[in-house]
Amino acid sequence: LILEDNEREAFLAANPLAKGYVRPLICADEYLNGMYRWCLWLVDANPADIRRSPGLLARIEAVKKFRLASKKTPTQLKAQEPTLFAEIRQPTGRYILLPRHSSETRTYIPFGYFGPEVIVHDSCTALPDATQYHFGVLSSLMHMAWVKQVAGRLKSDFRYSNTLVYNNFPWPETPSGKQRATVERAAEAVLEARTKFPDSTLADLYDPRTMPPELLRAHMELDRAVDRCYRAEPFTSDRQRVEYLFSLYEKLTAPLLPAPTRRKRAGRKARE
Repeated sequence: LILEDNEREAFLAANPLAKGYVRPLICADEYLNGMYRWCLWLVDANPADIRRSPGLLARIEAVKKFRLASKKTPTQLKAQEPTLFAEIRQPTGRYILLPRHSSETRTYIPFGYFGPEVIVHDSCTALPDATQYHFGVLSSLMHMAWVKQVAGRLKSDFRYSNTLVYNNFPWPETPSGKQRATVERAAEAVLEARTKFPDSTLADLYDPRTMPPELLRAHMELDRAVDRCYRAEPFTSDRQRVEYLFSLYEKLTAPLLPAPTRRKRAGRKARE
């Protein structure tokens, strides 16, 4: 169900009815390095279109054979639905894309916004219905300080996990409406700064050696706005940010921990 960029044009020329079912497929590597990949998204596809498209039929048959040949029972069962991806977690609205792997040399992980027409690959995580405020907090040094401490690693690169990293991240407790609005404006400035370099990939823009000063300044302003959502006193280091975040984490998880039990002193009963 996946089309490489160099075969898409020929496939559509031979199968014009498939045009409405070819969607951009966003993978971590392609996203960061400005490359393209495509997929056949046949959710709610018209069966008549499939039957009249030899290329679609051939690919569907190949998927079915591949799944039936698997040694895994769940995969074999999915052969009954060869038009669909085995697991579908595609958002129905605008979402933030979180690449699961990112170079440890980057000061910031370059997250991005996409619409539901862009299909999320398994190499990424999607945060549906996310606001500009969410994008701003995730794109800040505060969040990166958390990532550096709790994220897994692939060799030395960050491995971003929705369970370990995102779900445990302590968000600001009570940001005011004004503070949220400031973060949103700063986040928009980051996105605007990226658009001023259309010939550069995100890998280019977020390499510390080549990061444009304008983009860096936008991120630094966003860092200050996010920091103020946590406390009025400025943070002067990642260590301070991490210590503060873990104090919040401890506060959030304390009600979930079992109450400590008092241990009897050894020999108490004998003395009584």
